[in-house]
Amino acid sequence: MALSIFPDLRVNYGDTIFASVPDGLGWNAMNHAGWKAGPIAKVRFSRNEDSGSSPFLVSGGSGALLGLGDIPATAELGGFVEKRWGTVGQWRLRAEVRRGFGGHEGVLADGSISYQVRLARMIMSVSPRATAASGGFMRVYFGTDAGQSQRSGLAQYRPDGGLLSYGIGGTLVWPLNQRNTVTLFTGLDRLGSSATRSPLVRHRGQKTQFSVGLGYGFRFNL
Repeated sequence: MALSIFPDLRVNYGDTIFASVPDGLGWNAMNHAGWKAGPIAKVRFSRNEDSGSSPFLVSGGSGALLGLGDIPATAELGGFVEKRWGTVGQWRLRAEVRRGFGGHEGVLADGSISYQVRLARMIMSVSPRATAASGGFMRVYFGTDAGQSQRSGLAQYRPDGGLLSYGIGGTLVWPLNQRNTVTLFTGLDRLGSSATRSPLVRHRGQKTQFSVGLGYGFRFNL
């Protein structure tokens, strides 16, 4: 188990430009009748072999990645399309496709469908999701070449592209007032077959991954 503190600064310019650490920088080039589409850019943070985690690790971590080397940060550029419908937009279907530049040069495709409902003052959302990745991504994060095999003791493995993961996420947002918000979020995800066959996962990792977090938000209204 690991504990991380993750910054989530969000900036919006009307309903046209959006930017945040988890959602990236995007432009709603098309925004009509519940449809949105446009370009998007995200950052996949570096992976450290010593701690086995991201730069935001506070405690925990592991030595599961020892011998596999560090992976530098990656810029992922691509596009997205989403559709919202319902009385107040309760349903959202979204898809993204991005290509990496830097730490990996693979292609990722994300898909999700979410349902949002208001419970008194709180807002709850549930979202099944899945991600597919090309071989270029899989080999960087789950592959083991000859040098890595010698240093880590893991067998060599060259994965193909395919389903990276699938699962479900949920959030519970509790507005304290017009500017302050507390958010509880959780997720349960399982790796796809190409990733689970990796010696890294079979001998040092877990096929199913659970996450939970608590966030605090303040709206500046600049």
